[in-house]
Amino acid sequence: MPVFPEEPEIHESIPGPGVPFPHKSDASSPRTPSVNPAASGVVPGQRPAPPRPAPPRPAPPRAAGATPGPRPGPKPGPGPDPSSPAVRLVPADPQEALERADETVDQLLESGRLPGDVLVLTVGEPHPWQQHELSFGEERYWAQLAEAGDVFYADAATTRPLRRDVVVLVVNGSGVNRIAGAAVRAAERAGSLLVICGGTDAVASLFPGADRPVPA
Repeated sequence: MPVFPEEPEIHESIPGPGVPFPHKSDASSPRTPSVNPAASGVVPGQRPAPPRPAPPRPAPPRAAGATPGPRPGPKPGPGPDPSSPAVRLVPADPQEALERADETVDQLLESGRLPGDVLVLTVGEPHPWQQHELSFGEERYWAQLAEAGDVFYADAATTRPLRRDVVVLVVNGSGVNRIAGAAVRAAERAGSLLVICGGTDAVASLFPGADRPVPA
């Protein structure tokens, strides 16, 4: 069998003889559409007109006939402290202060006060009823305070926590500072009423709004 020589392989990318190699500049570039100056409204050599300003926003409506309200009046001054008890002063000498205190307790009970609401404190010598109750012992004596079944009598200088709705202070001792200190502590132990029998001159400045009995 005759043998034919193989034909050389021809690549399409290689140009034939006499054809120059293509350059990169010969590649087809994308064409941009031409712009008609007349269609766009822009004349060559003339600046475009500035954009028109937006219309102003309407102002918010005002309330018709709005007038300023009345000015607040002055603040009221501080009134009496509701936590402070009312104070009543009963003039008496130290020798008769105990008697005036017993009369005050009788008046309180007759007016409807309960015996367990009344506390009697003495600045000087203890009340006779306190001495009587102490004769049964300290424990029994202080138990009557917790029971609140009767009028309780105690020393004004005691450090025990004593408090009742009505306190009667018996100023049967001397000493301005001693009397004033006892009156201040008695006011702290009273709920609604404090009656001070005697020593009114020493405590008058402490309670300027205190009630005084009308002389007969």
